[in-house]
Formats: sequence, structure tokens, C-alpha cells
Amino acid sequence: MQSITVEQLAALQSEWDKVVLLDVRDPWEFEICRLPGSVNIPMNEIPERAQELNQEARTVVICHFGMRSLEVSTYLEESGFKDISNLEGGLDAWAQRVDEDMPQY
Repeated sequence: MQSITVEQLAALQSEWDKVVLLDVRDPWEFEICRLPGSVNIPMNEIPERAQELNQEARTVVICHFGMRSLEVSTYLEESGFKDISNLEGGLDAWAQRVDEDMPQY
């Protein structure tokens, strides 16, 4: 499993249509703020819904601070997913260093 910084992800924005942005926060958090095009599957639903995702696709796992996404990234990698990255610092880091207009909570 790899890690990706918010700056590296921002540099890939033109390629987001080729990347699965998997947001593992709870639905109420997803309503507050999210990256465009991200897919919301809460962390506790990943074991039963992982089959909805393409194991071969480049996937960036996102949460609030980067801890839940780290756990999910590890789980997905152990489940056979090929190209998983954890977003370091999560959306909190994104709001502080990339998009200061993003709501924070």
C-alpha cells in the first residue's frame, strides 16, 4: 500500500476520472464536504461492499484525518486490491493545504 499527499492528489486532478476516490467517512461527514467524484462507502460497510469496487483500478482511500482510510487501505490490499493509496492527513489536510474554501469540521 502506498500513501499519497494532498499535494500529489491535487496534481492528479486532471486524471481523477481514471482514479477511484473512495471516501470511507460516515454519510453525515460526506454531506459536509467531499472531493468531486468521490464514492462514499463508510468504513464499517467496506467488508460487505468491497465487491462494488474494481480491484484493478487505481484507488485513493480518503477519510477525515487519514486513520480510517489507512485501516481500509490495508484491508483492501490484503483482500487483493492492486493499486491502493491512503490520503495522508485526509480531508482535513486537503482543506488546510489545497482548498481553504472546503468546509472543515
